[in-house]
Amino acid sequence: MTTNADPGGPRTRAPGEGGGRRRGKGSPALASERREHLVRLAAELFAEKGFQATTVRNIAEEAGILSGSLYHHFDSKESIVDEILAAFFDEIMSAYQGVIDEGRNPRETIAGLVRIAFGTLEPHRAAITVMQNDWNYLKGMDRFAYLTKSEDEVEKLWVDTIRAGQADGSFRADIDPKLTYRMIRDTVRVAVRWFRPGGRLDAQGLAEHYLKVMFDGINTH
Repeated sequence: MTTNADPGGPRTRAPGEGGGRRRGKGSPALASERREHLVRLAAELFAEKGFQATTVRNIAEEAGILSGSLYHHFDSKESIVDEILAAFFDEIMSAYQGVIDEGRNPRETIAGLVRIAFGTLEPHRAAITVMQNDWNYLKGMDRFAYLTKSEDEVEKLWVDTIRAGQADGSFRADIDPKLTYRMIRDTVRVAVRWFRPGGRLDAQGLAEHYLKVMFDGINTH
């Protein structure tokens, strides 16, 4: 931890004095760290076992605590996955909107969206896996009604861009924009099942290969 020093050099702290925010046993900072740690552990379990198959006891055991202790931070495992999915949609929507706001031509914009989508495979592996495996289960709950709305908002960004590309002649007029987006989306999301960081291609290398196939095809020209 970096601390401020007097102009004359370092000084010895008085007993009980600390640099920066103190983190007592019950401090908000420490509670927040514990909460984030539990979310990360739960995310890994959801990705590995599936949300429905993962129990509160599984999460507690992975964290080395009693199940009852988990309830000091979350009232249910649904609250945990809610936090995971909400963070995913908030981040990706913001990133997508950033690409749109750059005002580039449709082809460059779609390429930017594809790169962001592939870039989520590693940091949001759990969220993507949960959406693949447990989407129908979750969207039936009132608390997850925002999932459908968020998906619709993301879809609109892509579809509007594809339509703009059709209008200016960048993209073929005989393709269905919504179907095209969903094929791209599902291609990216299914990659989470086999993509492994540290392999021959990282997420961005994978995105570039995908763009080459998507824009140029596999036929020689």
